[in-house]
Amino acid sequence: MQLMNDIKPVTYLKSRAADVLKHINETHRPMIITQNGEAKAVIQDPQSYEDMKNAISLLKLLSFAEEDIKNGNVQSEEDVFHSVEELLKK
Repeated sequence: MQLMNDIKPVTYLKSRAADVLKHINETHRPMIITQNGEAKAVIQDPQSYEDMKNAISLLKLLSFAEEDIKNGNVQSEEDVFHSVEELLKK
């Protein structure tokens, strides 16, 4: 990742907003916007944002599943399929 090329001051964003949008949509890399030398915002294209949200959601589900396994809150494969079959009959 070329992070140094993707860090721009807020004045760059103000003067080249269309260029910034074109860049992030073409490269799918986020751009970090700074103000007074400090990172203040991250701009990214909608598809990358959606992909990131989906990845985080999957990680949360895995975390919940791992916690269930640690706590012994599990069912056998046979029981799960039986429950699904019962639900489908309704």
